[in-house]
Amino acid sequence: MLNTLADIAIIVLPVFGMVAVGYLSARIGLVSERATDGLAEFVFSLSVPVLIFKTLSESQLPQAQPWGYWISYFVGAFFVFGLAMLAAERLFGRGRQEAVIHGFAAGQANTVFVGVPLILKAYGPEGAVPLFLLIAIHLPVMLVAATVLLEGSAGFSRGTLVKLVKALAFNPILVGIYAGALARVLDIQAVGVPKQMVDLLAAAATPCALISLGLSLKRYGMAGGDIAPSALICVLKLLVHPAAVLALTFVFTMPPVWAGVAVLFAAMPSGINGYLLAQRYGVGVGTSTSAVSMSTGLAVVSVAFWLYVLGVG
Repeated sequence: MLNTLADIAIIVLPVFGMVAVGYLSARIGLVSERATDGLAEFVFSLSVPVLIFKTLSESQLPQAQPWGYWISYFVGAFFVFGLAMLAAERLFGRGRQEAVIHGFAAGQANTVFVGVPLILKAYGPEGAVPLFLLIAIHLPVMLVAATVLLEGSAGFSRGTLVKLVKALAFNPILVGIYAGALARVLDIQAVGVPKQMVDLLAAAATPCALISLGLSLKRYGMAGGDIAPSALICVLKLLVHPAAVLALTFVFTMPPVWAGVAVLFAAMPSGINGYLLAQRYGVGVGTSTSAVSMSTGLAVVSVAFWLYVLGVG
């Protein structure tokens, strides 16, 4: 048991330690607000998409669509989405639009800044394909569902839906996924100097993503007065969601690594997209901000717990 805990610590502590380095760097003024925005843009728009392209273009994709894998994850995601909405309306007296923000914060995971570094560290190259196949549809499914619910509560806006489609079509993460899958199907791989450039950009993804997350946490912080709903979102995101996914992985047949990736993916803290969506609609900003910061801090313990349950280490 001691060896297992030590192995888990080796996986978890360096990942969240890098997040802490980013947070402290911003806290003491070592890194400016301008650098925070620039690093986040580099990670999201260039480094992580290149990492995804490299991984998928060099990996063996499954012969059939992993429907059971996707169903296991998204049934759990929408289960906590619905519970958070219900709690927001019935327990905290929030309106429908704000309840959707609560649901989105509970169901949408921080895949790029925490999920990619941590899951690849836990499972290595074997976990890369299931990880990126889930990332491929995670953002579109969750964002479309949240936007439809938000727009539906106030009457659909054709312009908003058109903007959503454009945003998803040109999302750098999705472009990296489509390019990598196409390169794999056509058996095209970078060689020589281009390969060295791809390798360097991909190698920068993990440390830069973690530092960027730490920098962003300093900016968003905790919103006072909205701790109770944020705490409930954390429970749903960090405990209920992965527990539901774990139960469903016994229903649908899939390799152990795929099941483990789905559970860890579900155990990731709330993503910053929840805060951005709240800002866009002007509701639930305080709750979503607190949920991002609180769930990221608590994830140090909860992720270690799920690694132990999964026997990773």
